[in-house]
Parts: sequence; C-alpha cells; structure tokens
Amino acid sequence: MFFLQRFPLGGDDEVMTSTLQQFSKVIDELSSCHAVLSTQLADAMMFPISQFKERDLKEILTLKEIFQISSNDHDVAINRYSRLSKKRENEKTKFEATEDVYTARKKQHQTMMHYFCALNTIQYKKKIAILEPLLGYMQAQISFFKMGSENLNGQLEEFMSNISTSVQNVRREMDNDVETMQQTIQDMEVASEPLYLPDPDPKKLPVNRNLTRKAGYLNIRNKTGLVSSTWERQYFFTQGGNLMSQARGDVAGGLVMDIDNCSVMAVDSEDRRYCFQITSFDGKKSVILQAESRKDSEEWIATINNISKRIYLTENPEETAARVNQSAIEAVTPSPSFQQRHESMRPVQPQSRPRSTRTNSTGSVGSDSSALTALSLDAIVAPDTPIQFDIISPVSEDQSGQPRTPGQSGRRTNPFGESGEKSESEDSILHQLFIVRFLGSMEVKADDCPEVVYETMRQILAARAIHNIFRMTESHLLVTCDCLKLIDPQTQVTRLRFPLPNVVLYATHQENKRLFGFVLRTAGGRTEGRPVSVCYIFESNNEGEKICDSVGLAKQIALHAELDRRASEKQKEIEKVKEKQEKEINKQKQIEKDLEEQSRLIAASSRPNQPGAEGHVVVLNANQSEEANQSEVGKKKGESEA
Repeated sequence: MFFLQRFPLGGDDEVMTSTLQQFSKVIDELSSCHAVLSTQLADAMMFPISQFKERDLKEILTLKEIFQISSNDHDVAINRYSRLSKKRENEKTKFEATEDVYTARKKQHQTMMHYFCALNTIQYKKKIAILEPLLGYMQAQISFFKMGSENLNGQLEEFMSNISTSVQNVRREMDNDVETMQQTIQDMEVASEPLYLPDPDPKKLPVNRNLTRKAGYLNIRNKTGLVSSTWERQYFFTQGGNLMSQARGDVAGGLVMDIDNCSVMAVDSEDRRYCFQITSFDGKKSVILQAESRKDSEEWIATINNISKRIYLTENPEETAARVNQSAIEAVTPSPSFQQRHESMRPVQPQSRPRSTRTNSTGSVGSDSSALTALSLDAIVAPDTPIQFDIISPVSEDQSGQPRTPGQSGRRTNPFGESGEKSESEDSILHQLFIVRFLGSMEVKADDCPEVVYETMRQILAARAIHNIFRMTESHLLVTCDCLKLIDPQTQVTRLRFPLPNVVLYATHQENKRLFGFVLRTAGGRTEGRPVSVCYIFESNNEGEKICDSVGLAKQIALHAELDRRASEKQKEIEKVKEKQEKEINKQKQIEKDLEEQSRLIAASSRPNQPGAEGHVVVLNANQSEEANQSEVGKKKGESEA
C-alpha cells in the first residue's frame, strides 16, 4: 500500500527554484546598500533558522532512533519465532513467540509510518525555514533604507506580498497533507492487521502464483561442517533471471545464483519449517531457504518457477503466468524410437490430434513443466515435430516401409566394417575423432542463428526429463573435410553420414560446454519438396568447443579446396582460350602467306617479253593495244576477286 501513496521526499519544486532566483536578483540589487543590519538580522533572520535546527531536526533524529530500536526488536522477535522447534511444539512458547512478533511488528510499523510522516513534514518546514529568514531580511532592508526610490519600493512590496502568499499556501498545504497522512496511517493499521501475524490465515490472504518478481526476508542455510549448519536472515529479491540477496548494512545486493532454467521444490528440513530448495540448471549449485509462512514459501516457489520459464520476458508476464499455471502439463511428446517416430508422422484426424505446446524450460527431472504457448518459439522450431532419440543404424535403414532420414547415407555398409570401394574421406587432410553421445534430433524452421541450436537443446532436454529418458547411444564422431560420420565404436560401422556442405550451423551450449549441436540442411522435405533443416544434439566429454572448432576448420579447408579447384578450372579455361586464339592466328598467317605467293606468281606471268630477246619486235596497231589493255584489266580484277 505504501507505493500507492504520494511521498514528496526530496522532490524538485520549480516554483521554489524560480522564487529563489528572483530573491537572488533582488539581493544583488540591494547588496551595495547594506551597512549596519546586525541587530535587525539577528531578530528577523537568525532566530527562525536556529529554531528549525534545535526543534525540528532534533525531532527527526529522535524518531529515527525510535524506528531503529523497534526494527531491532522486530528482528529479535522474528528470530525467536524462527527457532521454534518443529518436533516438540509447546503451545505456550509458540503463543508467546507469536505475541512478541505481533507486538514488535505492529510497533515497528507504527514508528515507521510516523517517521515517514515526520520526514514529509520536514520538507515543508524546510521551505518555511528558508523563506521566513529571507522575508525578514527583506523587511529589515526596507525598514533600514526606507526605499528611496518609488519604483524599487513598488517592486519590493509586490514581490514580498507574493512571497508571503506563497508561504501561507505552503503552510496550508502542509496542514492538509499532514491530516491526510494521519488518516492514511489509521487506514493502513486496520488493513495491515492480518499481516502482523508471522503465519497468516491462507483463507484471508490467498497465495498469488502468478508473480514474476518477489522480494522479502528469508533465512538461508550455510554449512559450517560436514553435519552442522547455521541459518542467516537476509533480504532476498529477484532481478530479471537472477536471485539477489542483501544483508543488513550492505549498500547493494549480491548475486546468489542464476535461476533461469533452474528447479525449485519444497523440502523437509529437520529443524525448520517452510523450507524450499533451488537447484541450478547443471545441478552444481543449490541453496536451501526458509520463509516465514506457508503462503510466503508457496509464493516464492511459484515466482522462481515462473522466472525459470522466462515468463518475465513476455509483454504481459502476469497474464502469461496465470494462463500457464491454470493449464495442465502439455509438453512435447517425443518418439523414443525410430518406428514410433514414423508412426507419429502418419496423418491423423484433426479431431484426434492433441494440442501440443512447447516449453523452453530445461529443469531437472521432477521439476514443474507446463505448456507455454506464449513463449514457444514457432519461428525457430517447427510445431508438431516429433523428437528422435535413437540413431538409425544401416540395418534398420533397409527395412521395408521406412524412409530414410535426412543426412543418412544411401550406400549400405558391410557389417564387418568393410566397403566395396575406397572411402571418400581417406584422401582428406583433416581426420579428428571424438567420443559423443546422441541426445536427440528434431526438425527446425530456421538455420541462420545459434538460438536455433540453444532452443533445440532446451526442447530435447526438457522432453528427456519429462518422459524419464536417460539412455544415450555412444558413438565416434569423425570430422573430415568432406563429411561428418557417426561410427559404431565396436563394429566400426558408419551409422550416419552428414555431408559437410549441408552442415550450415553448429554451436555449443552457452553454459554447459559438454552439449553441442549442428543443423543439417537437406534437399528433400516432407511437404512440397521444400528444403528441410534438422538439428542434431550431442553430449561430449567436455569437448563441445573443440568439436565446433574442428568442424569450422574442416569447412575452411573445404572452402579453400573448392576455391583452389575453381581457380584451377578457370586457369585451364583461360589456357584453352589462349590455345584456340593461337591456332586462329597461325591459320590467318598461313592464309596471308598463300595470298602473297599467288600474287607474286600472277605478277611474274603478266610481264611482257623484253625487246631484242629473240631478234625481232612485235608492233601492234591502236585497236589491238586497246583490246590487250582491256583483257589485262579484266584479268587483274578476277585475280583480286579471287
């Protein structure tokens, strides 16, 4: 109820700021006229300030000490109540402890509210203690100098009138606010009556299971030896996906543990009541806390469960938590074998298909898991997709009526580990072998971000925990520049083969580096022949990052090899083009050479005989010479055309 009230503690007041600015301007104008004002200033200015220091501030300090004493008494009473024996309950002792807690808590609440009321009241008194001395100062200045100028006198009278009105308004507002706060204190005392009991009646105060944030005092158990332990009372609060604690006197809180994907349950302690235990995702860390009441314990458990499912990240956390907590556990329904997987892929009637939703919680076995439709990442994981928990061996591959899974090799392997032809990976540069355990695989929608692998891990681990599936198939993962192979460690038979170009994404878990997975993209799909992406999840012996680095190195080597192959092919094509161009040039040169030879022969045959060669001269008339010239021109034209 306190956060619904208006507490003007230290709030900025623009009117007060502007008024002080006006005061500073007027004081600067009158500073040159101040000479002797000691007596008047002592009476009109110093007296209100000393009265404020001696009376009002002393009252605040006294109330603060009373509040600290009542708070310490409350801690003593609640510690006595917490130490009540569970096995040997004494009604008289329990009644006395309950009465002490009731009295101490009521006293603490009353002193706290009066202390808050005094803090708010002093805000008004602080304004008065500032304004009244300044007002007296101004009056002393006016009476001393008598304001020789009419303009200055008129401005000061108007200014002082406004200040006096402002002071009266502040006093009136303070009186009204004090009266309102006193009535609020009485109403709060009546409304808080059931809260003074350490273990209130759940019928009067029902448990709210839709919380995504909670804060309050809890007792935490600290081990001091193999058997002995101590309990310490601290203030705990949730901040996002973290559980924080703050001891008395500390300036800020510290991290207790990460409660994303954790598990929480009520535990039976030998010496304490209302205890619950929080266990981290990897099971390496756990804490035991004690609440004051059964209601508080159940609310803490419900809140941590909601935070574990990351409901606090949604737009309306409380509505989502209410919808989740009202629904039944409808987690993913995996198919634990290859045959059941294909049976689940058979078409079913829409009326008989169960409405399945996905959870993104990976709590341990026995933790609360509920259907979280609002948080199911349908953009990453395909809905209604069964989970395959077994590796398909080559023997089951050839069974009739069972199609091949994506990434499965089409060539059958000899049961003695021998193949009829040379293995394609024998010439590979990279050969690295790792021991892995297959956790499961499922179809995914996207294959462009590591969140796909993280979400698939979360889905598969949650399904294993819900359905109590603990068996894992161990294999040898061979990483080469051509493909990834899952090999049976006993028979050396290739169980699955994944072409390296089809492996489009690979990543390890953000916290548990033993988990890793990769996404395989295949050409044939279940519907309309679309490409299908399947995510495979494995567990290794703390070698998840090494496997991912090896796959990345293999893809780099394959990429460089492909680039070199393309470069060599391009170089061969360039050489072929050059050779073809050289042949064309040689052919053209040969044609030009033949034409020159023909021209030379024609020119030699068309020359006339030299005179005197045989002792006579041939004389032609004019008509014969013209015919000879025409025949020679026609012959040259024919040669040029040829």
